[in-house]
Amino acid sequence: MDEPDFHRALFRPGTLVDVGAHSGSLTLALADLPWTRILAFEPLPTAFDRLQQAMRTHWGRIPAHVVLRPEALGNAAGTLRLEVPVVAGEAQEQWASVAKDYAALQADDPRIESIRRYTVPVLPLDALELDDVTAIKLDAEGAEEEVLRGAPATLRRCHPVLSVEIEERHRPGSTRRVPDLLAQLGYEGWYEFYGDWRPIAQFDPAAMQRASPSPASFAVSDPYVFCFYFVPPDRRPDLARLARVP
Repeated sequence: MDEPDFHRALFRPGTLVDVGAHSGSLTLALADLPWTRILAFEPLPTAFDRLQQAMRTHWGRIPAHVVLRPEALGNAAGTLRLEVPVVAGEAQEQWASVAKDYAALQADDPRIESIRRYTVPVLPLDALELDDVTAIKLDAEGAEEEVLRGAPATLRRCHPVLSVEIEERHRPGSTRRVPDLLAQLGYEGWYEFYGDWRPIAQFDPAAMQRASPSPASFAVSDPYVFCFYFVPPDRRPDLARLARVP
């Protein structure tokens, strides 16, 4: 199961929010859906440049229904420090995070050669007062809880479906805290495992998410499950289109 399949199957017209758009692979998939407006956030300047270029390459321009924003989402307006570790001479941009302390990791793992730091603007999603959000994809490298704490009014008002990448290696305890927060907002959490949907309460990070927090260490557990799906109870039957549901 991947995020594009989830969002295509549960698609409803409206605004689709891509948090942590990176180079735009999912943004492009969502933008091809009919009757949509895409709101894509990517605070890392180099990735934002690639995101813009991906739109222009695909469409010949940035289309009117796609809005690209160079901000991070969080629980309050202001600025944050975004850190990117450098390993073997390459910036590990997929590890860019406002939540991780790469200096502490560097002290334990000298393979992290340096850390690039950026000051980026941040705002809460609720500040945009959107009233037609039907889906959210969230990949914030450990800052998922802050993003959601900045969006409760939007989630209660719009009841979008969500795909959220949550990893213990980015923030210990997040595979429990993030689902608990969303449960308070009326959401059920699920993960897909070899064709079955399983309630997130059954997820065992010790067995399914063993990995180092260092970007220089590539070994992970098998299986390694990190994408979770959240739906209001009335959308649970829709999951049957993707996999078996209890």
